[in-house]
Amino acid sequence: MTPAILRQRLVRFVTAKVSDRADVEDIVQETLISIYDSLVLFKGKSSFFTWACAIAKHEIADFYRKKKIKQVVFSKLPFLEGLVSEALGPELAYQELEAKTKIVNTLKRLSEGYAQILRLKYVEELSMRQIANQLNLTVKAVESRLTRARLAFQKVYVDQENRQVRFAPFA
Repeated sequence: MTPAILRQRLVRFVTAKVSDRADVEDIVQETLISIYDSLVLFKGKSSFFTWACAIAKHEIADFYRKKKIKQVVFSKLPFLEGLVSEALGPELAYQELEAKTKIVNTLKRLSEGYAQILRLKYVEELSMRQIANQLNLTVKAVESRLTRARLAFQKVYVDQENRQVRFAPFA
């Protein structure tokens, strides 16, 4: 099977499961990269296309998982959405570094408890139950602390932004 035919068949396969054309293109591209990276693992126990479709299914699941994480993060910390939108401009690398620096500085200004729970949730991507087990807390206690940590993060982040605006040199 030629790469062009494989791509065409994967587009049809993914389109049957994902309605947005841009998302289909992204998922197919990620699938092709994963296929290339995993080619040495193909044992021939199924047809190549069946194996490729299994990888595509994983990529679709990853796509929706990441999309849900973004929705949750942006619903809980809506001010970050604007930050991410800004980071998609032509100065992406610089803005991304600046955003990460601001986030790290904000985390440093939080109490260790708040910083820890935010890291466990958003950096390590642990579930509430996993965080509860790790911190020896109930899930309800984790939810409560996470809510307070988000609010504290937002307050410190906004205060940090306001200080920068106040002391920014004139252009």
